[in-house]
Amino acid sequence: MPIRVMLVDDQVLLRTGFRMVLAAQPDMEVVAEAGDGVEALQVLRSTEVDVVLMDVRMPKLDGVETTRRICSDPKPPKVLILTTFDLDEYAFSGLKAGASGFMLKDVPPGELLTAIRSVHSGDAVVAPSTTRRLLDRFAPMLPGGTTEPRHKELERLTDREREVMVLVAQGLSNGEIAARLVLSEATVKTHVGRILTKLGLRDRVQVVVLAYETGLVRAGGHG
Repeated sequence: MPIRVMLVDDQVLLRTGFRMVLAAQPDMEVVAEAGDGVEALQVLRSTEVDVVLMDVRMPKLDGVETTRRICSDPKPPKVLILTTFDLDEYAFSGLKAGASGFMLKDVPPGELLTAIRSVHSGDAVVAPSTTRRLLDRFAPMLPGGTTEPRHKELERLTDREREVMVLVAQGLSNGEIAARLVLSEATVKTHVGRILTKLGLRDRVQVVVLAYETGLVRAGGHG
C-alpha cells in the first residue's frame, strides 16, 4: 500500500509542486490537501493519512497548534514540519508538539521523499544534526538545564540505555551509535525501541527533546 500523504499549506502553488513530485513515486499517494489548520483537522476526520506535510505559518490555525491537536489522537499520522528558515522557532515548537521531524521548504525533491519514507517507517529522525542545532539554539526556553536529569522516568533506563539516549540526542544514527559503543546496529535499534517504550515516546525526535528538557544533554555540550 502506498504511503498516504496529506499536504497542508496556504500556498496553492507550493502544494501543486509537492503533489507533482509525490505523484511520480510508486510508493506514495497524495490523498488530501488543506490550506490551513482548521481545514486540515476537518479533512483528517474522514480521511486515512499516514504522513502530513505541515506548513507552520498559516491563517486561522497555525501548523504548531494543528500538529499538537493531530498528535493528541490515539493513532495519529506522522507529521513532517515544513519551514522556510533553518533553525526556525516554529520548527522547534512543532517538534515539541509531536512532529516527527522538519524540513526546509526548498529541500531537493530526493531529500523530501527520503524524509517522508523515514518518518513513515518511524525508525529515523529527519536531519538529526539539524534537530540538535535547533535544540541547542532554543534550549534556554526549556525548563530543564539542571546538572542532574530531573525526569523520574529516566530512572527506568539501564546505564546502557541512558548511554544510547545521550548519543541519539547528539544526533547520531543507529549505525554511528553502534560504531561508537562497539555494538551491532540491531542491538542499538533494540535499545532505542526499549527507550521509546519505557519513556512513552513516539519517536527519536521526542527522545532528543526529552534529553534536553531533563538536562541529560545540555546545549552545546554532551550528557
